[in-house]
Amino acid sequence: MLRLIIIIAYLVAMIAIGVVSRKQARGTDNFFVAGRKGSSLLITGSLLATIVGGSATIGMAGLGFTQGLTGAWWLLVGSIGLVILGLFFAKRVRGFGLYTLPELVAKQYSQRVGLAASGLIVVAWIGVLAAQIIASGKILGVLGTGSPTLWMAIFTIAFIVYAVLGGQQAILRTDTVQIGIILAGVFGGLALLLPRLGGWSGLIGSLPPGHLAFPTSSQFSGRELISLLLLVGLTYVVGPDIYSRLFCAKDSQTARKSVFWTASLLVPIAFGITLIGMGASALFPQIAPEQAFPIVITEVLPPVIGGIVLAALLGAVMSSADTILLSASTILTVDIIGHFKLTLSPAKTLFYSRWIMVILGAGALALALILKGIISSLLFAYTVYTSGLILPVMVGFYKDRAKVTPRGAMAAIIGGGTAALVSKILSIKCLELGSLLISLGLLFMVSFIDNRRQGNPLDGRQDIE
Repeated sequence: MLRLIIIIAYLVAMIAIGVVSRKQARGTDNFFVAGRKGSSLLITGSLLATIVGGSATIGMAGLGFTQGLTGAWWLLVGSIGLVILGLFFAKRVRGFGLYTLPELVAKQYSQRVGLAASGLIVVAWIGVLAAQIIASGKILGVLGTGSPTLWMAIFTIAFIVYAVLGGQQAILRTDTVQIGIILAGVFGGLALLLPRLGGWSGLIGSLPPGHLAFPTSSQFSGRELISLLLLVGLTYVVGPDIYSRLFCAKDSQTARKSVFWTASLLVPIAFGITLIGMGASALFPQIAPEQAFPIVITEVLPPVIGGIVLAALLGAVMSSADTILLSASTILTVDIIGHFKLTLSPAKTLFYSRWIMVILGAGALALALILKGIISSLLFAYTVYTSGLILPVMVGFYKDRAKVTPRGAMAAIIGGGTAALVSKILSIKCLELGSLLISLGLLFMVSFIDNRRQGNPLDGRQDIE
């Protein structure tokens, strides 16, 4: 009962923050990018809170439960992707001073390519949002009050209201606090969990030998690692939710520094969450894998602390959900509706964006009620997104040196995304990575033909800065 009261109080507090932030979220800059005033602390905290959502907590603890230490790769590939982003792209991304990733794609290539990117991102991100809603049901299901479906609906209403009222201002205000509580919960929970197992040696002795293998194991092959590096890791190099945070930074140096801080902090978080899942498999072998983290919170932590950490865990999922929702609605409003309504006023932009949030949230809830697994849902969305968009955007920063054209980018987005969608629907494993090669091949092949036809090799122009 105490945990339920804490959860309800938390949800009410989040909505209250949205109400308070509404006055500061009236302009488009304040609503979409928090006035571009974010410090390194705020941007790092917000990036961490966005990344450490349903997949990194509930899903990755489940991976630790079933396959052991190699489950940490779900976040470690993200750390690698962020290092690449910081080294090559973060300062350039912030330098554009835009609202969305498709706006950047439009600057790289053309409005039509930006429009295609918008459609692909919105479709994929509804799947990612659905995974966060599924995670909320698994978290709140351990309270023993109400069904997971009811809690998923309540959670969806809460994060929609929170995001609609406060926008990016509300999100940045709470993200740093939420991630602080989550980190305390992860490492505090681990500190209390290990003694119940007899310490590190007790944990090792209670698990199958394969659970301690790293970097690969009998349940996680080198091919699966490569697949995860490409299909998930690359979403950290080019991601609408990641870029939405960089656009909020006060300058390019802050954006870059925040990315590096986030990458370094993800490493201990990855192993901490995975070890919690491994410990749960030893103490509670009968539970479902994706219940590992919530069960540890409710069974190992004292009631008050457990309730606070459970609320913060829900907050991490909410942070990911509202960031995804805001990113998708901004893309639909600015890049799709704005494309067809060129005279859209700031007031109308905010009006459309808020109603689109409601529609997207309802659609994601409907999808969440159909889907079942968090990781499988995310992999479906990430595969389609990565295969269609990542390579054209990365090459687009050096488009004139690489001699790629808008038609080549369009072919890569459509061809790669479609191939990935087919691979997931028909369960064609080899086509998952193959779709990336299809996207890369189409990008350069169509660009080569395009340049030959136009007789314009683009030699005299410079790369995008």
